[in-house]
Amino acid sequence: MSRIKRKIAVISGKGGVGKSTVTVNLAMAFAVHGYANNVGVLDADITGPCVPKMLGLHGQRLPTGPAGISPALGPMGIKVVSMDFLLPSEESPVIWRGPLKMRAISQFLSDIAWGELEFLFIDLPPGTGDEPLSIMQLIPEMDGVVIVTMASEVSQIVVKKAVTFSRKLGIPVIGVIENMSGFVCPKCGTDIDIFKVGGGKKIADDLSVPFLGRIPIDPEICRDSDNGVPFITEHFDSPATKAFTEIVKKIERFLERKERLKTPPNPSVPERGTKK
Repeated sequence: MSRIKRKIAVISGKGGVGKSTVTVNLAMAFAVHGYANNVGVLDADITGPCVPKMLGLHGQRLPTGPAGISPALGPMGIKVVSMDFLLPSEESPVIWRGPLKMRAISQFLSDIAWGELEFLFIDLPPGTGDEPLSIMQLIPEMDGVVIVTMASEVSQIVVKKAVTFSRKLGIPVIGVIENMSGFVCPKCGTDIDIFKVGGGKKIADDLSVPFLGRIPIDPEICRDSDNGVPFITEHFDSPATKAFTEIVKKIERFLERKERLKTPPNPSVPERGTKK
């Protein structure tokens, strides 16, 4: 983990909000915008891994070499580790209790030869149970969490728990993403609020955390995920891709501010406008 510069967990209070889809496309957005071959994704959902499917890696195995076990390589050189690579078939369930899940996550972090990375995105299962707690406690110097929600009031309620969970563990909240936020009719161009709009912004304001942006519904996202093709590499001009691009910029600014606050002033360097 010391060879990975920035580590970001993607969490949600509940399932069904598209968290894994957001994680995959967020990682791809960073790879496209200057970090190709320097991004990794850890699929920490031990019992329901789906990241390899979305990146066209389903059915592969983790390669081995002189350095040990290495991540699988996806589009744009993204490095991926998932329980999916270790299962004998796609029908094989993982029937494990908490201690075994924690051991597997620990091995994914410490025994895999990740190499040098600029970003590692960790796709966590919903809730605040074993896997999220293990990741937060095991990863040194977690840079922050991105919380994915929908605009519904049910989702807003559980997002509060995710924010409180992160704060109690001392992990910065980078911000909230409102997924499946509105739909633009491809025929008439009308905006349709299928699942409401604005709930993510409201919850961010209520809890005094940044709001990163809204990702609208696009049927192509579902089709591309099923086909193992990252959406943003195929649809550069779509509103959803533009939303991901803006979210990347906001995350970068958050991390830059965090680095500035963490770096102590150098007394040997004179301040601007003064002589040494």
